[in-house]
Amino acid sequence: MTRSRLVAGNWKMHGSRASIAALLDALVQGNPGTACAVCVPFPYLAQVAERLRGTPIAWGAQNASEHAQGAYTGEVSAAMLAEFGCRYVIVGHSERRQLYGESDRQVAAKFAAVRSAGMTPILCVGETLAEREAGKTQDVVARQLGAVQFEAAVLAYEPVWAIGSGRNATPEQAQEVHAFLRRRVGAETPILYGGSVKPQNAAAIFAMPDVDGGLIGGASLVAKDFLDIVKAAN
Repeated sequence: MTRSRLVAGNWKMHGSRASIAALLDALVQGNPGTACAVCVPFPYLAQVAERLRGTPIAWGAQNASEHAQGAYTGEVSAAMLAEFGCRYVIVGHSERRQLYGESDRQVAAKFAAVRSAGMTPILCVGETLAEREAGKTQDVVARQLGAVQFEAAVLAYEPVWAIGSGRNATPEQAQEVHAFLRRRVGAETPILYGGSVKPQNAAAIFAMPDVDGGLIGGASLVAKDFLDIVKAAN
């Protein structure tokens, strides 16, 4: 059985109208073959939707409120994102969990809101360095996954200790956790790897049997790097 492949760029809080226009032009002209997507800051969704409409590149958001509407100043609902044609929404990213205190329960509610709005959540799970060194990797990712009524979604394993730290998980370390997750979500669910993927290590990571693509941070802001990573997933 062949699972869907996906390389999704997470632009985080980066970009301007001019830099995003140039990046999108380069990505479209690069004609990526593997399914790929960009998850962009809220203010640029209209610009991205207009430029990418009719291309093979999907777009999405980096977060969504668990609430449908109401007095939640500064929040953005899943229904609002769906109006922009978002296909994907990142849910439970480690930065949201760590910096903004999102609990497993809140992540589960956001996951459900995204699914109810007809979009595909990209659920992130992963352990810190302390948790890995304590031998708790499987316990942590199983807890984070188990909190969600997981179906019709994409799963992303992002070892927190390998994000922006200069440390990289080996392809074998990534595969070990992906295989563990595979036993819980089934053969058809795409599982992405999200720990400092670069053009130099993408092919080796994507060659692992349970790695179906990547959730790409910094490298997704450089068109050539992102396209090279996408090609590595072909």
